Amino acid sequence: MLTEQNRDRLAELVGEVHFDEPMSAHTTFRVGGRAEAFVNAASSMEIVTVRNYCAENNIPCICIGNGSNLLVRDDGIEGVVISVGGAMAEVQVVDNMIYAGAGALMSKVAAAALRAGLSGFEALSGIPGTIGGAVYMNAGAYGTEMKDVLKNVTCVMSNNDIVTLDAAELKLSYRSSALEGNGAVVTACCIELKHGNPEEISAAMKDYSQRRRDKQPLEYPSAGSTFKRPAGHFAGKLIEDSGLKGYTVGGAQVSEKHAGFVINKGGATASDIITLINDVARIVKEKTGVEIEPEVRIL
Repeated sequence: MLTEQNRDRLAELVGEVHFDEPMSAHTTFRVGGRAEAFVNAASSMEIVTVRNYCAENNIPCICIGNGSNLLVRDDGIEGVVISVGGAMAEVQVVDNMIYAGAGALMSKVAAAALRAGLSGFEALSGIPGTIGGAVYMNAGAYGTEMKDVLKNVTCVMSNNDIVTLDAAELKLSYRSSALEGNGAVVTACCIELKHGNPEEISAAMKDYSQRRRDKQPLEYPSAGSTFKRPAGHFAGKLIEDSGLKGYTVGGAQVSEKHAGFVINKGGATASDIITLINDVARIVKEKTGVEIEPEVRIL
């Protein structure tokens, strides 16, 4: 638990901090309890400052992006949540390179690429998250992943050193990177694209956007594709073949439009969603023999 002294000191250390902040306002599932302290980080150094203070005072501390792949439990988060968001969202284009702060939304990076006539980011343009989060988990869509366009990344490492790493050092693989689980925080990145025809780039982005609207339940809160794709299978098809389309726990439901999505149909709690995820994984295993695991990060 944060003491009043801790709260006062955090307020002195950073430009923007909110106490007892509802995490439902910071996740696309729109569920979750309160964070004791929620810091909107303005720079890498602010992240370092907060993490150093937390380490010195034995205060739990985690970093998040815009919460598009996050499920926060109903009892909330003890300690400090650092958000790498809008205050770290600058995007600059130099020739065929795009330099982006980790808090920049994928849609913002895609718009910059389109304006500059740069191709290669079209399939990633509709991913509902920040580019920092996309790097961290090697996000992908329609056959393109971050590893296909990433040149380098700047991170605050677990020891709070600020370093720049080449993409190859991240060991990017399916929805995974070497950054996971080691305390590293992405603060900026550089992606390398190719010069292309703006009209063709725009048409491709519109096509991918239409495909998402046609096939995905975008009208409901969710965290996108809920399960990782098991080798040789598609999670959505396994779930549908197991008769689970429309399966409901409280306000949580397996989407009737796309079985790979768990949605907040209305009034769901985090417990509803977690129970449903566990039920789906168990039933799919029983019926198909295939294990599926969540892609969404549970805090």
